[in-house]
Amino acid sequence: MNHSGRSTPICEKDAGDRLRPDMEEILAATRRSADITRQLLAFSRQQTIAPRPLDLNETLESMLRMLRRLIGENINLSWHPGVRLWPVFMDPAQLDQILVNLCVNARDAITDVGKISIETDTKTFDNGYCVDHPGFAPGDFVLLSVSDDGCGMDKATRDKIFEPFFTTREMGKGAGLGLATVYGIIKQNNGFINVYREPGQGTTFRIYLPRHEAGLKQDSQRQTVITDAKGNETILLVEDEQTILKMTTKMLERLGYCMLAASSPDDAIGLANRHAGEIHLLMTDVIMPHMNGRELSARLQSRYPGIRVLFMSGYTANVIAHRGVLDEGVNFIQKPFTKQELAVKVRDIL
Repeated sequence: MNHSGRSTPICEKDAGDRLRPDMEEILAATRRSADITRQLLAFSRQQTIAPRPLDLNETLESMLRMLRRLIGENINLSWHPGVRLWPVFMDPAQLDQILVNLCVNARDAITDVGKISIETDTKTFDNGYCVDHPGFAPGDFVLLSVSDDGCGMDKATRDKIFEPFFTTREMGKGAGLGLATVYGIIKQNNGFINVYREPGQGTTFRIYLPRHEAGLKQDSQRQTVITDAKGNETILLVEDEQTILKMTTKMLERLGYCMLAASSPDDAIGLANRHAGEIHLLMTDVIMPHMNGRELSARLQSRYPGIRVLFMSGYTANVIAHRGVLDEGVNFIQKPFTKQELAVKVRDIL
């Protein structure tokens, strides 16, 4: 109450400050759930990916600063790039997953001060070698090695490290999905991994990724940094999850786009039929009741031959993925995505 006898309204800012810790906790839980989903999909080799030719040395060098912050100042990160590496064909985000998981694992194996080494090289195996070395495959490979001088592991631990939910950490300190994720990613990219270890002598993970025969072709258009990610085109958004539909619609409206939002393929077709102008982009979920995103895009392309299509999903689907790899020329964005990721992706397509 104030001096006039009237009640003082609660300040909206104060109410927001009180709610902020709860909202941050909800956001953190959502991110943890999304991370676990991605890790399980990676282990099962069904993670939807967008691979491209990579120079492994160049990609790894761009990650070193982040990795050094991740492992801490008491551990020395040593980088030894090989010369004249062949290109590999994989999603750079998956390479990021591999390095983060292996470096965190190595960091946790080091008690106090120590060293983690990352190396690259090229290797060629013939059939005779692979006959005598189970687990190896013939061909040309780019080798990525991550070594530490930590506590190492015994054979019993070595035999289980790639199993999902197996962990040597204390309860609540890890989900046991890190190395399972690494294993799934490597298998999804037709590679293989070997572990060399001795108790008390550290551990070396050696990852072999197949050589990309087509060579390394720089896609200058993809390398261009998009500074103005806004637009004014018309986008037909189709998403059966109402929360995502509303959130994504608001994101794109704030970027200047004219939005047509539909919660089902049938609604989308009806909206398109009633819309007098052009529709420049169809942004659709992959898995929906009664009609999937690929079928919907085919229906709409007959009416709008020049329409661009962006598929989105938190899961893999055969309509856009074959063995977890996107079909050539198919645009895809992984849910959940940030406003910036969405803005750049949409502008890139349009």
